[in-house]
Order: sequence, then C-alpha cells, then structure tokens
Amino acid sequence: MPGAFTDREAQERYFAVYARVLREWPVPSEELDIPTKFGPTRVRRSGPGHGTPIVLLHGIMGSSLSWYPHLAELAARHPVYAVDSIGEPGHSVETVSVSTDDDLAAWLSEVLAALGHEKVYLAGVSRGGYLALNLATRSADRIAGVIGLEPAGFAEISVPKFLLWSFREIFRWLLPAAIQRRIVAGDPTVRRTLRPLLFASLKYKAHLPPQHVFTDDELRAIEVPVRLVLGERSHIHRASEVAARVAKLNPRISTEIVPRTTHALTLQQPDLITTHVLDFAETDPV
Repeated sequence: MPGAFTDREAQERYFAVYARVLREWPVPSEELDIPTKFGPTRVRRSGPGHGTPIVLLHGIMGSSLSWYPHLAELAARHPVYAVDSIGEPGHSVETVSVSTDDDLAAWLSEVLAALGHEKVYLAGVSRGGYLALNLATRSADRIAGVIGLEPAGFAEISVPKFLLWSFREIFRWLLPAAIQRRIVAGDPTVRRTLRPLLFASLKYKAHLPPQHVFTDDELRAIEVPVRLVLGERSHIHRASEVAARVAKLNPRISTEIVPRTTHALTLQQPDLITTHVLDFAETDPV
C-alpha cells in the first residue's frame, strides 16, 4: 500500500507548513518533478552549473527541507539536488508501493538517471544514508561516492528504544530557545524552524520496507568510496563496532566517530557535517 496522509486536511496543513519552511532555503532553487515507476519524485536543485553534483537524502519521515542549514555552503561550490524521498512526507507521491530494498534501489537509480549527470555524490542522513548505501551495494553506476551520516543498516533497530530516544529528542525541540542553548547542542533556530514540519508529518502514514541490516557480502560489494560519520552515543548502533566491522570488510569505506554526539549529530554539529560533505566531495576525485 502506498504511503499517504491520513486525510486531505492533514495533507493541506503539511504543505502549508512546508511552504513556510521553504522560505528559509538560503539560495535560489529550481523544483523538478521526476517521473519514476513508483510515482513522481520532487527534487530541488541549487548551485552552479559546473562541478560534480551532490544529491542529498533526508532522514526518516523528514523532507528535503531538513538540509536547509547546509545549503548555502554546499551550493556555493557544487550543484546540489535535495530529494523528497518516495513514500515519506513531502512533495513526492508514491503511486506504486515501494515494498522491498530492490524497489528502493530501483527508485533512486531512476532519479539519478533523470538528473542526467555521469556521476554524483550521495549524502544521506539516517534512512537517507541507508538509501544511498543500499544502492551502492548493488551498482556503482552514476555514483562517485557515498557519505552516510549516522546511516541505518548496521544493526537491528529496537523500536521501543528508538521511540524513547525520539520522544526525548522531541521534548528538547519543545524547550524554549534560551534553555536549548544551555543544554542542547546545535542551533535552536533550526529546531524551531523545522518543528512545525515535524509535527505536521505525524499525519502521514508510511508503509516502508522492513528493516534490513547490511550483510558482510553486501558491504564488500561496494565499489565506490564511502565515508561513514557516526555519533559516538548513537541509539541505532554501536559506532565503534560499525567502524571495526567495515575496516575489515572493505578498504573503500572510512569511518569518523564524532565525540559526544547521538543519532541527531546533524543537528548537534551542523557546521562539522557541512565540512565533512564538502571535504568528501572534494578529496575523493571522480
């Protein structure tokens, strides 16, 4: 069953909030609706007409707008495409169910082909990192490299544990900005800006493929440079174990563990994340 909002009112409310948050997009952009066999996919293009593009994939139940704090610097040096992932809230519309990991790879492959570039860098947060790695385990076509920021797919995620962490995170988002500045890492303005979109997205009913943990053979099969940026205190895996595992399996995969960060590391260390993405795209030549 394709994902959808619970009713028209919920959908209209979400898109109204989406439009308000879009005003924070810091650079000019062009919106593309790319046809795929799973439904039209909204992609927002920014940046120059030259250079190897960076394709941005957001975390679960998010949207391309979650990347807005990073766009000014990224788009100053590269063409950037920010994707609303199929089957999640946003302006992409799932018309045929994406029910397997093969479907996810086929969808993303279609999107990349439609962009028309020989090679792109994929940068993904959480589930977005999983989507990028899932494709890279199957094919190196059109992929210059993958940077996964706290990517899923390296351990079975405990739903109760993840929900508890998520509720704690949401509570922090609700705190006044003055308190956030004292006890929560990162810019409280970003959380305040994205907060209405987060709550509006709760009225979207997704039907995502079951969790999958990458096998050793899948990780060995990756033929492009990969950088994993992990939170030392992640709630979806043990960062040190992930680093040790991939070091044994594939020399193309490098790992950086960011001290004192959790699965929310992109909010906690936004400048560091922007630097990592740019550094990766500019030190791993196509």
